Order: sequence, then structure tokens, then C-alpha cells
Amino acid sequence: MLMPRLIHKLTLLFLFLSLTTATITQQFKEAPQFYNSPDCHSIDQDGIDSDSESDGDKAIFCSEHAVHVAMTLDTAYIRGSMAAILSVLQHSSCPQNIAFHFVASASANTSLLRATILSSFPYLNFRVYTFDDSSVSRLISTSIRSALDCPLNYARSYLANIIPLCVRRVVYLDSDLVLVDDIAKLAATPLGEKSVLAAPEYCNANFTSYFTSTFWSNPSLSLTFADRKPCYFNTGVMVIDLDRWREGDYTTKIEEWMELQKRIRIYELGSLPPFMLVFAGDIVPVDHRWNQHGLGGDNFKGLCRDLHPGPASLLHWSGKGKPWARLDANRPCPLDALWAPYDLLQTPFALDC
Repeated sequence: MLMPRLIHKLTLLFLFLSLTTATITQQFKEAPQFYNSPDCHSIDQDGIDSDSESDGDKAIFCSEHAVHVAMTLDTAYIRGSMAAILSVLQHSSCPQNIAFHFVASASANTSLLRATILSSFPYLNFRVYTFDDSSVSRLISTSIRSALDCPLNYARSYLANIIPLCVRRVVYLDSDLVLVDDIAKLAATPLGEKSVLAAPEYCNANFTSYFTSTFWSNPSLSLTFADRKPCYFNTGVMVIDLDRWREGDYTTKIEEWMELQKRIRIYELGSLPPFMLVFAGDIVPVDHRWNQHGLGGDNFKGLCRDLHPGPASLLHWSGKGKPWARLDANRPCPLDALWAPYDLLQTPFALDC
């Protein structure tokens, strides 16, 4: 038993050192500036008391008329994040009414990350918050892919504690996606009277496979879903009511399942299963057009995949294969060409206009 625990601790230490020593060696182009259409609400006239705002007294960061977007930010996925930001702005009818809330590891160089965002988006409404990943590291169990064990993957469970209390609703997005539709439509997803979050739900997926036989054979555990009709859902695209999350103390509930996982192996796949244990069967399903998922292939080989039937408002390279890595390796999948137009990487051969 000691050897697996030692290996796990060494793996987490390696990930920690990689994050603390990593630098952004890539250079990114400046994106065009995007402006609101004439019928957009003027947030500057909201009259919000911003005395507590330390970075420019911007009312947008507490405005209910803004679309609040949360994303994690790190050096490993910065290229994907830049493309995602550009896609959100480019397809928005009110891009100046979008507030980005970026969450970075406390061990990361947040000044460098902030400067990188500013260099490409000098007009962007954004903040960078630090996430104390040491608090969650003790709860992380090894999964089927080491990248899933990064503490920052668990930051989505702590958004209600990280983002200011005045923000009541947020759209959470992974960094390996691009939007091709107005994010305001996704942000306006009705949550009803009780639901805490909305996410793309897939009831045709084999839900039982996300948990171990130990879980299903223990009645005290499997009865968790007794009064629900649980389905797999993707946590890379979510609309979250932060007020309801805080009222229900859902971060603690997720942590309790993670603590149990440390004692009894009840799942294999990173940060997703504890989310499903708490919410599966109680979420509002988002139209699948907002998550053309799996474009990164599976978690093992990352093989190429086709689009799912139906319209697409968001393309998601979930899975092992990422479009920027495949493009750099000259082994792109056909659908990676849909991501490439949003790539802001400054190539050595690019000419200034």
C-alpha cells in the first residue's frame, strides 16, 4: 500500500513543480477589438457602488446585466484559453458586456498570465483569482490520465468561494473549446425554481461505468441515486447559480465524496464523478448544440472523431487530443481546422501588417 501512495505523492509533486517553474514561451497576436451592438445594455450606467473594486472600479464585475464567464488559466493550456476567449468575443452581440473571471493556481505566475491576456486583449474585462490548490491536493486520488489529477481541474468546485459574492450566475467553460454562437444564449438558460446548474446531459451513456463495482455493490453508496434518474453530464460547459450553490454548501458535499474516495476507491475519472454524485439527475439539461464534445478523442489515444449529428454552437475538444498539439505535430484531425482560425499564436514567419 505504501508504494502506490508514494508514487501518487511524487506525481503531485512533479505536477506542482511543473506549474511553478513553467513559463509562457509562446507569443500571441493582439486580437481585434469587438464592440457592442446598439441595443446592448449600457452597464456603465447601472450605478453599482464599486468602492470595493481595486482594479478600475468597473461596475461590470457585479452587474446582473453582464455575462459572467469563468475559466481556469495556466501555462499548459494558455493557447487554448486564448482561442476560447476570442471565440466568445467574436460571436457575441454584446462583447463589451462580458466579464471574464479567470482562476489560476496560487503556485502559478499570475502576473505573467495576466500580462499574456492583456497583450492580446488590452480591452478585456477580466480578473485573475488565485486558487489555493494545496487545499484540494490532499483530496485528489489518481485517475486514468495524469492530466486529470491537476488540482486546477477541481477549481470549478470552488467557484462560489472564489468569485465575488455579488456575482450570482456564471458560465463555466473549459479551455479546450470554441464557441460559434452568442454566449448570452447559453447564459440565459432557465434554471427553474430549484436547480443549481445546467449542463449538457447524455442519458445514452453508460452511467454505471463511471463508478467502480465497490460503489455499486455497497447499498449505502448506490442508494445515493435512489430518488434520482442520473445521467452523465459534461462539467466543461456549465451554467451555475452561485447563490444556490452557496446556500446548499455544495463544495463541502463534493469534498465529502472525495474524502470517501481516498478511503474506498469508488470512481476512476478525476473531478467528474464527485460532481455527478452530488448533481446527476438534478440538473437542467443544456441543448447538445452547446457541447459538440469528444473532439479530442478518448482519454487514452485521443483518436480523431467526427461531429455529432445536429447543429453546433460550441465545439469541445474534450479527451486526450488537443488541437494545438496536433497542429504543432503536423498530425491534425480534420475538425482541428475549425479551431485553427481562433488560434492567436504568433508564428515565427508571421509578418506585421
